[in-house]
Amino acid sequence: MMGSAMTIPLRDNQHEVRLVGTPLDRDIIDHVQETGVHPKMQRQLPAGVQPIQVDDLEEALDGADLLISGVSSFGVDWFSETVLPLIPDGRLPVLAVTKGLAEGPEGAITPFPYLWRERLKGEKHVSFNAIGGPCTSYELADRRHSCVAFCGDEPAVLERLREMLETPYYHISVSTDVCGVEAAVGLKNAYALGVTLAVGMIEREEGVGCTPAYNPQAGLFGQSMREMGRLVPMFGGRPESVAYGVSDLYVTVFGGRTRRLGTLLGRGLAFAEAMGELEDVTLESVAIATAVANTLRKREATGEIRLADFPLLEHIDGILNQGMVMNIPWERFERREL
Repeated sequence: MMGSAMTIPLRDNQHEVRLVGTPLDRDIIDHVQETGVHPKMQRQLPAGVQPIQVDDLEEALDGADLLISGVSSFGVDWFSETVLPLIPDGRLPVLAVTKGLAEGPEGAITPFPYLWRERLKGEKHVSFNAIGGPCTSYELADRRHSCVAFCGDEPAVLERLREMLETPYYHISVSTDVCGVEAAVGLKNAYALGVTLAVGMIEREEGVGCTPAYNPQAGLFGQSMREMGRLVPMFGGRPESVAYGVSDLYVTVFGGRTRRLGTLLGRGLAFAEAMGELEDVTLESVAIATAVANTLRKREATGEIRLADFPLLEHIDGILNQGMVMNIPWERFERREL
């Protein structure tokens, strides 16, 4: 949906836009071709957006000035195998909305722009860039004020992308801190799951539909900020980039599948039971929490860190991967900074 929402600022800036679906999006592309409406986002896409099936991807790339990747983290391998070979050498920059981190050997964590660059194996040069920060597809499509960051290694490319996409409502910062921005906005998916445990916890105590309790959510939000603030520099990012993840965390706890999963787990359901309620949808929050916890365990084995110093992430991982049920370790969040 975010890939489709990006057509709004592009068309407002008078760019020609070709919207190409993945093999999983055939029905969506058919629907847009017939009605002009994105069936999941329930928004009319602007006139001038050309919906195209994946079979015509190579033709759609012909003459393009920018390729925006709208795949989720579960489509990263498909993008690598199918799209990367078609990108011309040195001319067509990539801008990804994908949020996530790839788990590597020996505790390594790699942002997706660098993963794609590695997979090219030096065979050609492609400028890989990514978008981070708080922005939902629905609100972007409705032209709500949104503040994001474009990150990449080439300042001149970032400025060109900013000029192409910035509008009076789509506000773009630029950063060469790819590791920091991508780590921050990837981690927010894991911690959004953690914060929304408190929603289900109160529902378990007072009933579904009860008055929300914000103190518990805020406590988990604060602990999420502390842990993200330690993890982003650990993964090679600059401390100031944490703000992009924290602001994105704020957006994510208010809705979507991650909130639904966190709420179910907070009510005391086991992970398998909660996923059954959600009809086994794939969730970025589960993937990122698992990858980061695995990475920290590898680093703990070398004596670099202690997983116990990240009690909220450790608890989330316990629920997702070790059969635990929700029992928030509040006492482990307490601090004595005397």
